[in-house]
Amino acid sequence: MSFSHLGLSDKVLAAVAATGYTIPTPIQEQAIPHVLARRDVLGIAQTGTGKTAAFVLPMLTMLEKGRARARMPRTLILEPTRELAAQVKESFDKYGAGQKLNVALLIGGVSFGDQDSKLTRGVDVLIATPGRLLDHTERGGLLLTGVELLVIDEADRMLDMGFIPDIERICKLVPFTRQTLFFTATMPPEIARITETFLHNPQKIEVSRPATTATGVAQFQVSVGREPHDKRETLRRLLRDAKDLKNAIIFCNRKREVALLHKSLQKHGFAVGALHGDMDQSARTAALDQFRKGDIPLLVASDVAARGLDIPTTSHVFNFDVPHHADDYVHRIGRTGRAGRAGTAISIVTPLDHKSMAAIEKLIGQSIPPVEGHIAARAAASDDTDQPRREHRSRQGSREGSREGSRGGRKPRREREPRHAKGGHHAKDGDHNGSLSQAPAAMPPSIGRAEPQRPHRETEGEPADHSHLPAFLLRPVRARV
Repeated sequence: MSFSHLGLSDKVLAAVAATGYTIPTPIQEQAIPHVLARRDVLGIAQTGTGKTAAFVLPMLTMLEKGRARARMPRTLILEPTRELAAQVKESFDKYGAGQKLNVALLIGGVSFGDQDSKLTRGVDVLIATPGRLLDHTERGGLLLTGVELLVIDEADRMLDMGFIPDIERICKLVPFTRQTLFFTATMPPEIARITETFLHNPQKIEVSRPATTATGVAQFQVSVGREPHDKRETLRRLLRDAKDLKNAIIFCNRKREVALLHKSLQKHGFAVGALHGDMDQSARTAALDQFRKGDIPLLVASDVAARGLDIPTTSHVFNFDVPHHADDYVHRIGRTGRAGRAGTAISIVTPLDHKSMAAIEKLIGQSIPPVEGHIAARAAASDDTDQPRREHRSRQGSREGSREGSRGGRKPRREREPRHAKGGHHAKDGDHNGSLSQAPAAMPPSIGRAEPQRPHRETEGEPADHSHLPAFLLRPVRARV
């Protein structure tokens, strides 16, 4: 079936033809006729299947009639992140080039004044993140009583980010007679409850079972040790040895880890960018633009980049950190293998990640094999080679600690200051060319001997042991007379 059989207007069909698309995806083929028929739609499809066009194209057809009023948008699209909201606006700009529609973007990181001026002129399509949308409504600069069509996109991501209470508030501000389109890749119980509450006799469209991965993505895992430098060394080896690697997104669980890994890869000569939620909007936009254009082939990101971002040419996804929630794995590896292309996803697994990997394999219904070939062999050989070095450094450190303790005699334990009070030396973590994070301070040489633990309270005729106290509590205090 072609787009011409779906009931779209001539202007929209011309815009689709100009982009080179001729055959709709399954979610588009099934959803567009129901949207045009003013039915509520519940769309469940894996990431990368064209969900955005499934609601953008029929909306453009429906908006050809009518005009916008000041501060009262005709349609509202809710997105969990700024990047997704900006991407949906790009779709309207691309497919609605021949129409005179006012499209506004309400996201954080942009001044309220500029957004207010757009709302005052009248908006046909309002694309927003929940927090900024509620800010405008509470200020009295936005009325949702004129919304005819509400789109809730990436609903499971909304749940993960804690936006469900905001979604419930927004749904009570829009008219009860609205049309609602609800799109999600997974269907947890809380999302099912929301659909039953705010959708009226919806047409359910499920082009793949929830939490399935794209068939074109080859998935692998590689086991490493517990230390952070083991993971970084393995990642660099995978990046250098990967076949057909054009560009890659590297996912971390924490924003701090994104920053550390970004600096480490830069130090080792990789052209890499970073993307996480604490960056300002201009820096986030610049990093994405550089990655899309190919100026930087690698992008280290948190889960802010895991949902819905459409960068079709992404060849590889690396999970530097295995996600804590199995659903996030589905969305992360969905950044590659989009629109029927081939892709590769590799997860770096420590002994602490085995439980999470088991949950992922149970969710997707398949086992993830280890990385094959010379990469895995080199990783194992590196671990075997590094182990004696680490043991040698450990023994050497113990001998130095013993010599330091015996030099000049050693004071009784209760009379010595704690090592951290003197700003003790921090050992490097083993990363090449220096480390990015510091290990805890070295322990005193006496630690590890079979000494009885002295109680912290005072006993008769003997002072208390204050070695457990931080240095600032040991300073003398002058009493006022």
